[in-house]
Amino acid sequence: MPRLSGIAALLLAGFLLYSCGGESASEPPPPPAASTWEAIQSRILSPKCAAACHTAGTSFARQSDLVLTPDVAYEQLVNRTPNNQAANDDGLLLVGTKGLESLSTSFLWEKINAPNQSHFYDSHPFYGAIMPLGSDVLTNGELKLIEEWIVAGAPKEGLVADEALLEDETRFDLPPFAPLTPPANGVQFHLGPFTVAPNYEREVFSYAPLETTEDLLINEIEIVMSPGSHHFLVYTFSNSIPSRVIPEPNVLRDLRNENGEYIIDNILPMRYHRFTMGTQWPVMNYRFPPGVALRVPHLGGLDLNSHYANRSGEAMTGEIYLNIHYAEPALVEHVAEMMFLEDEDFVLPAFRRTTIKRSFPFFEERHIFQLFSHAHETMEEFRVYIGGGERDGELVYFAKDWEHPPILELDPPLVIGNAQGNEGLRVEVTYNNTTNRDLRFGLLSEDEMLILMGYYYVD
Repeated sequence: MPRLSGIAALLLAGFLLYSCGGESASEPPPPPAASTWEAIQSRILSPKCAAACHTAGTSFARQSDLVLTPDVAYEQLVNRTPNNQAANDDGLLLVGTKGLESLSTSFLWEKINAPNQSHFYDSHPFYGAIMPLGSDVLTNGELKLIEEWIVAGAPKEGLVADEALLEDETRFDLPPFAPLTPPANGVQFHLGPFTVAPNYEREVFSYAPLETTEDLLINEIEIVMSPGSHHFLVYTFSNSIPSRVIPEPNVLRDLRNENGEYIIDNILPMRYHRFTMGTQWPVMNYRFPPGVALRVPHLGGLDLNSHYANRSGEAMTGEIYLNIHYAEPALVEHVAEMMFLEDEDFVLPAFRRTTIKRSFPFFEERHIFQLFSHAHETMEEFRVYIGGGERDGELVYFAKDWEHPPILELDPPLVIGNAQGNEGLRVEVTYNNTTNRDLRFGLLSEDEMLILMGYYYVD
């Protein structure tokens, strides 16, 4: 969450990329632009950034070395390094032209992406403040237009996104942690509260039986977590789980004891887990595409899994709320499947940067409509390419943030795979192990992981 005292200090230190201003609601929108860049300039940058701040000669422009008036804005933004030492040290550009990859390396996107502000303030304390400064954050429509423009390579000419996106005038507003309102047609789960000791990682499970005799069809998932969470994941169990291994319902099970030793009886159920849903974002509300729903078997229940990493000297409280919303069966055209691709057989030598490459062939045609990665703190880049076929080598997912990896929605879905298995996804993950020990796959955030998750359906 934003720390106001930290922002004030950063303002005095001069680490901000300034932007401010406003647009009169009484003025009619301009006519459709000739290019997406022109729409961004005329509808967003000029009225909300250049009007009062990013104009030549202002103190804001001098301090940020950024002018956003129409005559120079494109050259000031594209393929240019920011006037912020921390962002420079992280290798960011204001806006790059490498498409999807540039979204994760764009200082402009970092500064305006209000829905990801928890990551922004927690992980980048010297980047300044979310912009526009002293004004409302950009609308969801404005963010989507800029996002699609960056993913398309940030061209100066051509229409690469629909200007109608700007009709969405809703804005992100991150509330303080609070219980979710139970769904009108669905079910709510609550995990915690539980204490996480100082300088300790606590990972817990709790088995929640499903009180239904029919499979569930889900079209929306809501999750909120109290600050400090590493992840919240939800599993079902395979049909092969022995009855003696099924956990006792509604009991908090620790993965490790207070001495850090693994509790074998609580590890055994993990062998039968089937991943269903989850996130590393403190707030997530995901709606499946129209006509698509996730099926959850009614047999058994859900195993709720929370992981908190407390690096502070004070105890913290872990707590999570989960809402699952039911779909109307008559409206479901495709049943979503959960994709869980992982590799546990790798070694990351001490004091060395290592890239792990793994290929995952698909022996059926999959319509993939969501992707997100999972790794731990030595991960530098997580890249996913199409493997095989006419689009072999095309980058389809990119992440640099291990704590809050992007959730990529693919619309239309990525259609890939065949009966021969000569198409699939290729994952390349670069780790920088700066520790004095070799790292392997493990459950602590100080260990490492290589996991790609997502949703897809088959015809």
